[in-house]
Amino acid sequence: MNNLLIKNCKLIGKSGEYCIKIEDGKITKVSKLSEPSDKIIDVKGQIVLPGLIDPHVHFRDPGLTYKENMKSGSMASANGGFTTVIDMPNTIPKTNTLKAYKEKLEISKKKSVINTLIHAGVNTFENMNEIAKLNPVSYKIFTDLESDNSLNEIFSNISKLKMDNPLVTIHCEDKKIVEDSTEMMKNKGTNKPIDYAYARPSQAEDTAVMKVINLAKKYNLKIHICHLSSKKSLEIIKNKIDDVDISYEFTPHHLLLNANAFNDYGNIVKTNPPLRLEGENLSISNVNESSIIGTDHAPHSLDEKNNIVWQSPSGMPNIENILSLMLTEVNNKKLDLRIIPKILSENAAERFNLKGKGKIEKGYDGDLTVIDLKKEGQFDVNKFYTKGKYSAFDKTNYKGKATMTIVNGKVVMEDNIVYDN
Repeated sequence: MNNLLIKNCKLIGKSGEYCIKIEDGKITKVSKLSEPSDKIIDVKGQIVLPGLIDPHVHFRDPGLTYKENMKSGSMASANGGFTTVIDMPNTIPKTNTLKAYKEKLEISKKKSVINTLIHAGVNTFENMNEIAKLNPVSYKIFTDLESDNSLNEIFSNISKLKMDNPLVTIHCEDKKIVEDSTEMMKNKGTNKPIDYAYARPSQAEDTAVMKVINLAKKYNLKIHICHLSSKKSLEIIKNKIDDVDISYEFTPHHLLLNANAFNDYGNIVKTNPPLRLEGENLSISNVNESSIIGTDHAPHSLDEKNNIVWQSPSGMPNIENILSLMLTEVNNKKLDLRIIPKILSENAAERFNLKGKGKIEKGYDGDLTVIDLKKEGQFDVNKFYTKGKYSAFDKTNYKGKATMTIVNGKVVMEDNIVYDN
């Protein structure tokens, strides 16, 4: 079937109910009038959003597929309402050579049930310039792994790549501050999960953010700050927004939890950067219509997470609960429904130059997320498609849920059933 008509759709910002026609994977008409089609779906007045986009996932494929793989990660994404994700390069091997980049593209093509794009890792100028021929979404830097001299060299190399206006995506934590603070906390010997919040303090993020802003200005590069977690870092960015082309993303855990969660959930909530101390943390009130949400979906095995804090890996699965978490905030009057399509789709599509995505308009891709704003339930990790069966939000009540995910005009999820072919 090449043609699909979705009828009785409510669209945010529009009155009445609409029909959306998709032909050969593209939206061809948005109208109040129905018409014949190969397949017709009646969503009975549910809200239809542009397909959700997550610019920050770790699907662990290749090399770490016992934690997650392209198939399980993409099915989890579809279950959460996502039609497009961008996978990070810290797999085994790292996605920082043309060979590795092409291999991951092929894995995505074979396994993923949604649109899965790829961030490139940084390497020598020659390696990065080879990848540049494929126009990667961005080049990802982990500042906690790079010295100041190395960072300067990487920015310099990216500025010389043979591609138009590359985007640099950055994990911002200062290497020296992290190393010194971690050594201090380890020597303290208490080995409590909350020690991790002090081992990688807000100062490390604030310092790194300032450094990369200065480098972006020096080399005239546009940058995107991943998983912003520090209130002061947000202030730094806002003060420099006119000096550099900069964007940033929020994660669900940094918006809804703080370091006190270590006392309740232990290493389950250990991430990089860590949950921030109360007063230094961000909250849902920091979200506005220009925000971008990136889940930093980063599953591990429970055996790994249950290790001593210093050996427990950082990261948690988030992609199956973020939409319901945000819709719950809407129902609790803490977020405006009108910004949901922007923060979960449109803004990421614009920033990462995802042509044909982020809007429900003629000519755009047939990527749609259908939601029931009033559907209530309780998160149950055992019903998630991710391999990471743990979450600080497990057993939490929600109100609002994805009921259908449509990718390129094809239904891939319906009422929590994900189709994998």
